[in-house]
Amino acid sequence: MFSGFPFVLRMRPSTRLLAAATRFLEPGAPTGLTGLFTHPAPRSALIYLYSSTLDKLKALPESSVYRQSTEALTKHRLKIVESVEPVGYREWQERAKKQLAEHSASQENGKANGGQVVRTVQNGREFVVTKLEPEYDETEVEWDGEKGSPVLEGTRTSAERSNQAQLGRTTPVEEKTVQWEPEPQLDAEQTAEIENKIGAGLIEEVIQVAEGELKLVDAMTQSKVWEELEEKPSPGQWTYFERKT
Repeated sequence: MFSGFPFVLRMRPSTRLLAAATRFLEPGAPTGLTGLFTHPAPRSALIYLYSSTLDKLKALPESSVYRQSTEALTKHRLKIVESVEPVGYREWQERAKKQLAEHSASQENGKANGGQVVRTVQNGREFVVTKLEPEYDETEVEWDGEKGSPVLEGTRTSAERSNQAQLGRTTPVEEKTVQWEPEPQLDAEQTAEIENKIGAGLIEEVIQVAEGELKLVDAMTQSKVWEELEEKPSPGQWTYFERKT
């Protein structure tokens, strides 16, 4: 979206490369764009988003112009992202495959990094996604106007005490903790290489566009954009917008 403005591409060296003590960008550091911070794992995020988009596009007919154009752009950008591998990526990938093979289907989900770890398949690719559990903050939760259940006092009746014995015999469910090794991080030069090849601003902006496209596929599928218009356009309605040859 900002590829036509050279100053956006020059923001990274002045605000992010020099801020890092090493050759890696610091996650959460300012990018130079208001409200946009350095993504901790942009490569894996883009691969997951693009794979999910390609998977959802399969619900549209191949004749759909939207599917054709979106598939072409998504596959092009996915190829660019995959072509740039961080140092040690192949070794990490082998260790990750081995770790996945050690977990049975009943143990494929677990807890890690303060969230729920879920194994999922998108466009024929297997991903391990950590869904963070939002922290509850009563200062940000609006009261819905409903009154809470009254707290009973005094002696309970037999009916009220009927489930207490069962609760005491319930075996607690043991949550499995899985220590997933994070993917190796791209260095600053590799990140800049992806940005230059895609030509759509900072990699964090590219991620935002990919997230929006993933949501748009659902809307386009629901609207059935490939079907004929219920009301046909008037003759010559779109002539003004046609490209002059």
